[in-house]
This record gives sequence, C-alpha cells and structure tokens, in this order.
Amino acid sequence: MVGFGLNGHRVTVQVEAFSSLADVLRTRLGLTGTKKGCNQGACGACTVLVDDRRVLSCLMLAVQAQGRSVTTIEGVGTPDALHDLQREFVTADGFQCGFCTSGQICSALGMLEEIDAGIPSAVADHVAAQPDPTELEIRERMSGNLCRCGAYNGIVAAVRAYAGRERAR
Repeated sequence: MVGFGLNGHRVTVQVEAFSSLADVLRTRLGLTGTKKGCNQGACGACTVLVDDRRVLSCLMLAVQAQGRSVTTIEGVGTPDALHDLQREFVTADGFQCGFCTSGQICSALGMLEEIDAGIPSAVADHVAAQPDPTELEIRERMSGNLCRCGAYNGIVAAVRAYAGRERAR
C-alpha cells in the first residue's frame, strides 16, 4: 500500500513494488490526463508535479510517492474551471492533437516554480534579476517536453503570457 496526496485529496492504493507512478495514476486511479508516450522519460508526456517539482511519472515508482503531494492535470484545472495557464494555451493555440498538452502544462508550472526558487537554466545569466523568463529560456527549460505536432510557438507564447501575468500580480 502507498498513501499520498493526489490533487488535494489523500489516496491509498495497493501497488506492486515495480509499478510506475504513471501506470498507477492511469490504471488504478483512472486519471488518464497523464499520458504515456515513450515510457522511457524522453518525451515528457507523463510529466506531473510531485511536491510542486516536475517529475517524469513513467520513471518514478509509485512507492516513491509515499507521503508526498502529487498534482496531475486533473488537479490543475477542470473543463468548467480552467487554470489561467490552460486558458493561455487555448488563447495562444498551444496545442494541436492535445496528447502532450497535460505534460506541457504541468512542466510549465514546475518550471516557473524553479525560476521562483532561483534555479538557473543553461541560458539565463541571472535568474534572480530576470524573473520574467525570455522566450529562449522557456524553450530551454521546456526542452524535455516534446510536441510531435510542432505547436512549440503556441506553447511558448502561452507560457510566456502566463508567466508575465502572474509576475505582474
């Protein structure tokens, strides 16, 4: 048994020691917003937030979530109450087929937390002096999330618009 916070609720689920978090989320808990793309950590479609840090759930064992807080796309927003970043994805046409979108959104939220925590990227000289990420920085930080449709321009525009609005508050 493993117990963890999931989208603001406590869950306990029976898992095999070798089960990935992605498999448990999708098959045991019915949260199919988390996609399994490559199942080897190369595409980012399975990205979720664990303790507000982005994680490739296909590479994380479910037992590693014990006592932690997991947020999937279902916990970010709903069709009736979209998160502001989800709205920006719609406005900027940041998706086509939608397969990668949940991982992109979770990754973007985690990326912005990294910037707020002062974690540098390969292209940012001074994170603390540059709280509003540039297009280049967003592209570099989001490079682990692949979009097979090529909606990168819309994705970057959505993340940049959201980041700018959040920092203006």
